[in-house]
Amino acid sequence: MTTTGATIRLTTAQAIIRYLVNQFIEIDGVETRICGGGFGIFGHGNVPCLGEALYPVQDILPLYRGQNEQSMGFAAAAYAKYHLRRRFMLCTASAGPGTANLLTAAALAHANRLPMLMLCGDTFLTRLPDPVLQQLEHFGNPTMGVNDAFKPVSRYWDRITHPAQIIQSLPAALATMLDPADCGPAFLALPQDVQGWAYDYPTSFFARRVHRIRSQMPDARELADAAALLAGAKRPMIIAGGGVQYGDAVAELTAFAQSHAIPVVETIAGRANLLADHPLNIGPIGVTGSDSANAIAAQADVILAVGTRLQDFTTGSWTAFAKEAQIIGLNVGRHDAIKHLSLPLVGDAKVALPALGAALDGYVAPQGWTAEAQDHRKTWDAYVADNVAHGNRPNSYAQAIGVVNALCDKRDRVVTAAGGLPAEVTANWRTLDIGTVDVEFGFSCMGYEIAGGWGARIAQAEQEPDHDTIVLVGDGSYLLMNSDIYSSVLTQKKLIVLVLDNGGFAVINKLQNNTGQDSFNNLIADCPTVPAPFAVDFEAHARSMGADAVTVANPAELGEAFLRAKAADKTCVIVMQVDPYEGWTTQGHAWWEVGTPQVSETASVRAKHAETESGRDRQRQGV
Repeated sequence: MTTTGATIRLTTAQAIIRYLVNQFIEIDGVETRICGGGFGIFGHGNVPCLGEALYPVQDILPLYRGQNEQSMGFAAAAYAKYHLRRRFMLCTASAGPGTANLLTAAALAHANRLPMLMLCGDTFLTRLPDPVLQQLEHFGNPTMGVNDAFKPVSRYWDRITHPAQIIQSLPAALATMLDPADCGPAFLALPQDVQGWAYDYPTSFFARRVHRIRSQMPDARELADAAALLAGAKRPMIIAGGGVQYGDAVAELTAFAQSHAIPVVETIAGRANLLADHPLNIGPIGVTGSDSANAIAAQADVILAVGTRLQDFTTGSWTAFAKEAQIIGLNVGRHDAIKHLSLPLVGDAKVALPALGAALDGYVAPQGWTAEAQDHRKTWDAYVADNVAHGNRPNSYAQAIGVVNALCDKRDRVVTAAGGLPAEVTANWRTLDIGTVDVEFGFSCMGYEIAGGWGARIAQAEQEPDHDTIVLVGDGSYLLMNSDIYSSVLTQKKLIVLVLDNGGFAVINKLQNNTGQDSFNNLIADCPTVPAPFAVDFEAHARSMGADAVTVANPAELGEAFLRAKAADKTCVIVMQVDPYEGWTTQGHAWWEVGTPQVSETASVRAKHAETESGRDRQRQGV
């Protein structure tokens, strides 16, 4: 490093890290470094230069050594989710397979609109040593490699071909990650030689800078149109999505709903926008929702969709709503605001909801409609209470959820993903405090659970160290990705992990059976290539990674083990077998479009195809 007047000579890698160190964000009047650190696995593609640049700043940009690049990306996504997209972690991987392992995590972050900065090794710009170790050669295009695969799953992508380029690229990547509408992962491909090339950078580039999240007011004409439509509603409903929390608009949503007595339903990402006992919280909507929310969705004439991308699990593949219902799409992203011919209201919910409320000029939903919605919720609450109860019935996901829900602290964070647990948590979990539920179902990634729990715990420890991160994971996801149990032990970031073992991929087996097929290749017992199935000793496996672990026989023992885990100071894994066939939540489901065979020799498959197709009559047409 050489400083001369208004310039400083640094390598490309050193300049990237120096820039990140000096970027701050203002959150509730407090200035905090935007980048909370990073996750890294070093290889020849990043350790000589980027590793050298990260070493001197390890106290302010802590680098957590991952066990797998994909799980590093999951952890980074969960960290950003905890911080409501206002802070992020970097992920660095070597060239070739190390970087390729991040691809699924990048897709998860993209689908969920989460910031993550990927700094990944690339082949040499000079091409003098080509082909290098781990290089994927494209015979007709020498500029193409593995890193180009990240273009579809990144919101910002660049290959740094000269040290000066980062003067433009880094601010652009950061702006993308902080933009409410365009938020998502940023990918910088760093050729191994360019990482070490030096340049005389202007010192002003590294000046301390404080960023603020832009709050966008909607267009006045769109606001007037939305108010006019909502003011004429006889059966209005609000869908509260994850964007409500990301937009820091929970208070505004609550005040708006209360002022106008409008029932609120939540998406999967929007769980924990309202407490479970709020009188206007009618429950989760959609395929993995509640009878209460789906009942009013089918009758609503005007739907205010706030901060949701309206994916098929929310909309029941667009059968959950009356065909004549009109939708107002309140979203910072135009792409999401206009879905299915919605009347768009493009803006930030935090400022748009009060403005819309003022424009409604005292409108209140008909009392009978709100009371009907609340009656539906009381019926649903009674069903959930019975569903999570344990006694003389097989062990189930719902029972485990009920035990944890009853014993956890209100600020504990619950994390789950993929498989059957997202549906069971969404339906059966009663929210105790705002923003405490992380159900990863945007990209539905198996393996997110433990890795995401680790990332969430790193973030939680920064602000709420006395509360716990609780991971609910099935045996299938556990076997797919479990090594961050070891990471949590190494870094002393305690997790409470519940492994609910149903002997394979039970929820997909259920789907297979529900489409008229026999069980095949999902439960271990039904795999034709497995001559003699045996149970995995998850307790011993978790202990081998340094965690405390115990196997319990039933929900009562689970409760006792959970309380011991709460009192412990290290990661605890609790294992319980659950029935793969019995105990599923049977109510609260909307129609969901899955591809079924139009022709089959099996009568049950033909019958289920006809049954599935009959639901299409209710499907809305739109873009």
